[in-house]
Amino acid sequence: MRSRPLWCSVFAAAFAVTVVAADVVRVTSLARDGKVWISFDLADAFTAEVRDAIHSGLPTTFSYDIELRRNVAFWPDRTLASAQIMVTVTFDNLTRRHQLSRTLNGHVDASLVTEDEADVRRWLTVFERLPLFETSALEPNTEYYVRVRAQTQPRDSVFFWPWDRGLVSANSNFTFIP
Repeated sequence: MRSRPLWCSVFAAAFAVTVVAADVVRVTSLARDGKVWISFDLADAFTAEVRDAIHSGLPTTFSYDIELRRNVAFWPDRTLASAQIMVTVTFDNLTRRHQLSRTLNGHVDASLVTEDEADVRRWLTVFERLPLFETSALEPNTEYYVRVRAQTQPRDSVFFWPWDRGLVSANSNFTFIP
């Protein structure tokens, strides 16, 4: 009987963390010119702990799983397409430079070497107008949404829950009108 209040507080804390995390990722989507264009940013993700991990020389990776989904009544939502973006930064203590690489679905998309920490922050957390999905499989006048899930490695989570994967996520709804 004494463990019941403890479990209630554990679930309340997990829910509070989830609610706070839901506001961290901002996503917008637009279907135009045969593509679904997606912009998103991970606000406040470049924390002092992340900065310290990067400056220790430890490779730090931000992973983003992006899914194009459709609501299905009385059934789990259907995933129509998915993409993964991974951005890794490694800091060289001798040259004081950051080496960044970005992969899209496992293929190197871009790389950069910079001394500017603002560039590092932007590369890790801000993505603008990415044409990730085709509209050819979408039905006209139908509601869809894009879900972006973000995860950092190494994880800087305060709490460790067996079911927690260090994820934060957000959605952006749109109606496909050809």
